Amino acid sequence: MTTNRNAPDILSPEFAADPYSAYRIMRDEFPLIRHEAMQSYIVSRYEDVERAFKDPAFTTDNYDWQLEPAHGRTILQMSGREHAVRRALVAPAFRGNALQDHFMPVIERNARTLIDGFRHTGRADLVADFATRFPVNVIVDMLGLDQGEYERFHRWYTAIIGFLGNLSQDPEVHAAGVRTREEFAAYMLPVIRERRENLGDDLLSTLCSAEIDGTSMSDEDIKSFCSLLLTAGGETTDKALAGIVRNLLDNPEQLAAVRADRSLIPLAFAETLRYTPPVHMIMRQVSEDVEIGGGTVPAGSTVTCLIGAAGRDERRYADPDAFDIFRSDLSAKNAFSAAADHLAFALGRHFCVGALLAKAEVETGIGLLLDAMPDLALADSFRPTEQGLFTRGLEALPVTFTPGPVAAAAGA
Repeated sequence: MTTNRNAPDILSPEFAADPYSAYRIMRDEFPLIRHEAMQSYIVSRYEDVERAFKDPAFTTDNYDWQLEPAHGRTILQMSGREHAVRRALVAPAFRGNALQDHFMPVIERNARTLIDGFRHTGRADLVADFATRFPVNVIVDMLGLDQGEYERFHRWYTAIIGFLGNLSQDPEVHAAGVRTREEFAAYMLPVIRERRENLGDDLLSTLCSAEIDGTSMSDEDIKSFCSLLLTAGGETTDKALAGIVRNLLDNPEQLAAVRADRSLIPLAFAETLRYTPPVHMIMRQVSEDVEIGGGTVPAGSTVTCLIGAAGRDERRYADPDAFDIFRSDLSAKNAFSAAADHLAFALGRHFCVGALLAKAEVETGIGLLLDAMPDLALADSFRPTEQGLFTRGLEALPVTFTPGPVAAAAGA
């Protein structure tokens, strides 16, 4: 293990400004770092991050302190049969006919509504006006909740994401996350109890009625899963949408190819998950001493897995610092399954249950944005910049385009 004091510090301003340069140094010179302030070991190479997601010695026990204060106890903290049953209860709602028949209309309606809000103006900030709103609104509608609560859910989403990314342990950010858990519970638990008595065809009703081998979800289980869905489901899609547009604008030939063939959108999504992933780090806790990255991680230690670094590892990808939707070492066919060639959805038993939902949202959202903005361009003199450590994405993405009538979207 390397402890050289010149190893990049992931809490430093320099790292925040340009993590990708630091990632290269870490992969090449410091594949295992002990970070005292975070009380964590850091791994950055693809093979090490992949192993941490697949090897049972790398547990999710860290979520007891990392997630539970904001969400309550979630499926991510479970293991063995408890995890398998809970996952089997929720997973069917996010794939196949359930996704296509029940939720695709919700996804499309929300995308059109948001785009109709700016398509006639000829300009928009695709972060503030679309990306941060779209997945949260979809989740509210999927759960069959009051659409008048969009703003409240967006505020809760923002607070919880801030809590999860609070690597410097800012007490105000921590307090806001804990307060959000209490507010969310006070709102959701009565709704869950009422929905059990009046089931519908929404996702919340599905969760209330799901049962396997005599096991069903408690009110607390459902509340915690909805909280997790709000943040995990929102964050990946939120930052990926803006990232895809930015990456395509930076590569006009690839943008033209996607315009001409919308079946390439999943390729652009998969490559964005590798190149500029929304989630840059996921933590695990080892249950035994583990040899990794040229050193030893003692049992009980937290390991910070740098997804953002692994996605640029030249040991795994050719020309990793180039955005290329046609690369041969990343398959869109597997990109949204547990056999993915990237690590943005994790791997193994805790592979993201909502990966296909994210794919559906991105395909729909990007497709409709391209329809509405045939001459899409960055606003004059604007240079997009990423922000964030735990999760990372564009702070703003102002664009211009020829205005179009709202009616065109409604009848498309």
